[in-house]
Amino acid sequence: MKHWISLHREALRLVLDRMWSTKLATLMMLSVIGLTLSLPAGLYLVLDNAGRLAGGIESDPQISLFLNIDASNETVKALDKQLRSHKMVKDYRFVGRDAAWAELKQKAGLDDLAGGLEKNPLPDAFIVHARSNEPETIEQLRQEIAQWDGIDHVQLDTAWVKRLYSLLQVGRQAVLVLAGMLGFALLAVVGNTIRLQILTQREEIEVSQLIGATNAFIRRPFLYAGSLHGLGGGIAAWLLLAAATTLFNFSIEDVARLYASDFRLTMLDGGTILILLGGSTLLGWLGSYLAVSRYLSSIH
Repeated sequence: MKHWISLHREALRLVLDRMWSTKLATLMMLSVIGLTLSLPAGLYLVLDNAGRLAGGIESDPQISLFLNIDASNETVKALDKQLRSHKMVKDYRFVGRDAAWAELKQKAGLDDLAGGLEKNPLPDAFIVHARSNEPETIEQLRQEIAQWDGIDHVQLDTAWVKRLYSLLQVGRQAVLVLAGMLGFALLAVVGNTIRLQILTQREEIEVSQLIGATNAFIRRPFLYAGSLHGLGGGIAAWLLLAAATTLFNFSIEDVARLYASDFRLTMLDGGTILILLGGSTLLGWLGSYLAVSRYLSSIH
């Protein structure tokens, strides 16, 4: 066990010394990997914040039920009973036509116009909140309520959220496709870098094989190199995202204040950052493994 740990420690030390001796090349390599990873991660960050914003809006879905203009008290009571017993309805409230008309005149300044009307043009209404915020469930509830007796019109006040939800789903799929494509590009970048290192150390590798070095021994330092390049690139992508998020929040602060909003981009959570770092490390390791295995198979 001590011997195994010693071998890995020596390989890691060797790789770190080589990376330190070529600081500029290493920095450029990490920057390229960081920029590559920051593209899908940045798009995911934007979609995640858009989802949080939409989630805050659709956390209290609202459906407006407008009754027939001549609806009787019995109709109102019957609808009240149906809503109270419906399993998909979280809560609701009744808005009488007189109260709605008085509130509209007060908010919109329609006193002069209202004086010319013979009667109140507004119907009675129920404001319904659904138990679920899923667009499909809310739409199903709206269609069902629209069939009830005494209902003239049903308006889904968050209908636009459904369209936003669909766009976010498409965006998340686009992130997966982009991440897959750039992941292959990252494999090629790391693999090519390791291949160049192998060529510069070709004589050293051949001598090691002559004295009995195993493939695992030869492969080990290159695997550490690929993993460290991947990890460093993941850290670079994280730092780039953090800097971009901070700059955006500084820029948007004044605009958000004009709209009485405290909107700010939220950085990726700890779990997502770990996935970013772990994925980049794994891609670096895999690119290195493929490059070394291809070289070893070519000399046997």
